[in-house]
Amino acid sequence: MPRQKFEIHDAETARALYGEQDSHLRLLRDAFDVRVVAREDAVSIEGADSPFRDAVRALDLMLRRVEESHKLRLYEVEDILEAVIRDPKFQDEIRVDVRGGSYVTPRTQGQARYLRSIRDHDIVFAIGPAGTGKTYLAVATALAALRAGELKKIVLARPAVEAGERLGFLPGDLREKVSPYLRPLYDALNDMLDFAQVQKLMERDVIEVVPLAFMRGRTLNRSFVILDEAQNSTVGQMRMFLTRLGAGSKGVITGDVTQTDLPKGQLSGLVHAERILKGIKGIGFVRLERSDIVRHKLVEDIVEAYEKDDAARESWD
Repeated sequence: MPRQKFEIHDAETARALYGEQDSHLRLLRDAFDVRVVAREDAVSIEGADSPFRDAVRALDLMLRRVEESHKLRLYEVEDILEAVIRDPKFQDEIRVDVRGGSYVTPRTQGQARYLRSIRDHDIVFAIGPAGTGKTYLAVATALAALRAGELKKIVLARPAVEAGERLGFLPGDLREKVSPYLRPLYDALNDMLDFAQVQKLMERDVIEVVPLAFMRGRTLNRSFVILDEAQNSTVGQMRMFLTRLGAGSKGVITGDVTQTDLPKGQLSGLVHAERILKGIKGIGFVRLERSDIVRHKLVEDIVEAYEKDDAARESWD
């Protein structure tokens, strides 16, 4: 039966890696049904061939996370174990430092491919179902670029399709009128930064959250610009958004072409852009699948059920 030993060089690393009362190691043991023996200066894994290899890969990723950030949270361990279970060849070779050692990492190969595309292209389109991390990873990458001084501003935009021309009739100022439509973007920001930090950056206009329609006429230099729910943009709005990017800027466009809320018969700007822009150097397209869903485990089953129903309806028409 194969066995591998991991050397632990100091007590602080051991505490972070093992977890409170060895909780992290118990999770590892139970996930792969292997034997895990912990000492002050080493951890040993022993088990059958396939589970053993997966457990070794997972522990290696856990140890790398500790060595980089000097801490390892329980949910991070769960993320690593789930990623390796989903895909034993998963390589956690790309990560995003959003706040001084607080990392956001891909949990699937599709997400890793998405992050690499953002790194390698000036404009990236991410298309896939709900729960695949399209918006979350884009916001994390934008915060990391801002923190590194690569860019000076983050702009998050979203179509307010449901509001249409009724915005003017809603009570309150502009922020109050559009806030319900922009809530998912605020949620992503607040999940990575303290509320006070988000408010301070917004007050200084370093982070801006706006409805898509209010971006007309602007030129954004050295900015990280994200368009969320892009399937609800019209062809004209998509063209307008893409031409806002100025010198040194990066754009990420996310959406799910199966959840368009545009009036029946109106072509989605995201669908149109994918058709005409593929192949242009500097523009990347990433397709995320059901296997990349990282929300509640039932979400993947729900997406699959709706896809099957859609296919059945199309066959009836």
